[in-house]
Amino acid sequence: MKPRLKKAFHVGKPNIPNKEKLLSKFSEVLENEWLTNNGPLVQEFEHKIKQYLGVKHCICVCNATIGLELLQRALDLQGEVIIPSFTFISTANSLRWQKIRPVFCDIKEDTHLIDTDLIEELITEKTSAILAVPIWGQPCNYPVLEKIAKKYSLKLIFDSAHAFGCKSGDVFIGGFGDAEVFSFHATKAFSSGEGGAITTNSDELAEKLRYMRNFGFDGFDKTVRLGTNAKMSEFAAAYGLVSIDELQSVINHNAEIYKGYIKQFSQFNEIEILKYSEHDYSNHQYAVAHVQANYRDNLVQHFHNNNILVRRYFYPGCHRLEPYKSDHSYNNTQLPNTENVASKVIVLPTGYQLDKKGMKKIFDVYASFLEQKK
Repeated sequence: MKPRLKKAFHVGKPNIPNKEKLLSKFSEVLENEWLTNNGPLVQEFEHKIKQYLGVKHCICVCNATIGLELLQRALDLQGEVIIPSFTFISTANSLRWQKIRPVFCDIKEDTHLIDTDLIEELITEKTSAILAVPIWGQPCNYPVLEKIAKKYSLKLIFDSAHAFGCKSGDVFIGGFGDAEVFSFHATKAFSSGEGGAITTNSDELAEKLRYMRNFGFDGFDKTVRLGTNAKMSEFAAAYGLVSIDELQSVINHNAEIYKGYIKQFSQFNEIEILKYSEHDYSNHQYAVAHVQANYRDNLVQHFHNNNILVRRYFYPGCHRLEPYKSDHSYNNTQLPNTENVASKVIVLPTGYQLDKKGMKKIFDVYASFLEQKK
C-alpha cells in the first residue's frame, strides 16, 4: 500500500506542467523510438532555448554539474579559478573534480553576489578563469567582470543555475562571458525534471561541447576528441518543451508570492526579505529572508515542525564544507560577509504549491514563533 504523505510546503517543490501535454510528449518519444543521442526533441528544445534567450548556441546536457565540468574541459581550465563561496557546493566541486583549485572570494552583503572589488587581489599566475554566480537569479556586475577577465586574459564563465528567465536590464542572462550553465533540475522555476544547458555565442566552443558531450564521436564510429556521456534524454527534453510554454505563468505566480512576502513580513522587524533590483527582471523562484543569526536555526526548526520546510542556503559557505574544511590550504580563508550572510539566511517556499491560504499559514507560523520567544 502506498504510504500517505503529510502535506508540506517546501522550497523547490516541482511545478508539474500540464499532465495531458506532458504525457502526449512522452508518447511522441516512444513513437519515435529515439530515446537519447541528440534526438529530435532535444534539438527542438535547444532551438527554443536559443530563441528564448537570444543566444547563438545551446547545448543541452544531463545536468548542470556535468555541464560545468564539460565547459571547464572545453576551455582547458587549469590551476586556479576564482569563485564565490556563497553558492551551491557543486560550483566548487565541479572544479575540484577536474583537479582545479577553487579560490574563494567574498560577497557583497546586500546582494549576496561576488564582490568584484576583491577579485583582482586573488589573481595569481595560476589563475585561469573567473566563475561567477548570478545567485537567486540576480545579474552579476557583468561589465566589471568582463573588464577584469580581459585585463588578465582570463576566461569568464557563469554558474547560472538559478537564473533561467532572468534579465540584466533588458537582456536575458545566458549570453555573458565565454559561456553560462543553467540547471533544469526539478527544484528550479524552469525544469526538465533533471537536466541542464550550456549557452554561448562562440561557434568554436559550441562545436567542442557538442563533440565532448557524446564521447567525442563524429558520426557512428569515429571520435575526434576526448569526450564523455553528458547527453540529455528525449524524455527530459519532452518535459522541458512542455515546461517552457508554462514558464511565464510560473514566474508570474512566483512574483505574486514574493510581493505577498514583502507586504506581510514588513510588519515584523525581526525579518527582512531580500529585495531584487527594479532595473532587472527576476523569475522570483527564491524568496530569501534575513533573520537574526542567534535564532535562525530555531526558527527553521519551528517551521519544519509545522510542515513548512524552509531552507538554510548556502550554510556555512563552501569553504566551511568538505573537502575544503579539512584542506589546510584554506585555513586562512577569511570571508566575513559570506559567513555573516550564511548565518542568517532562510529561503521560503514559492511555486504553485502556495495560494493565499498557504501564505497565511506561513505568516501565522512565523508569528507563533515570535510569541514563543517573548
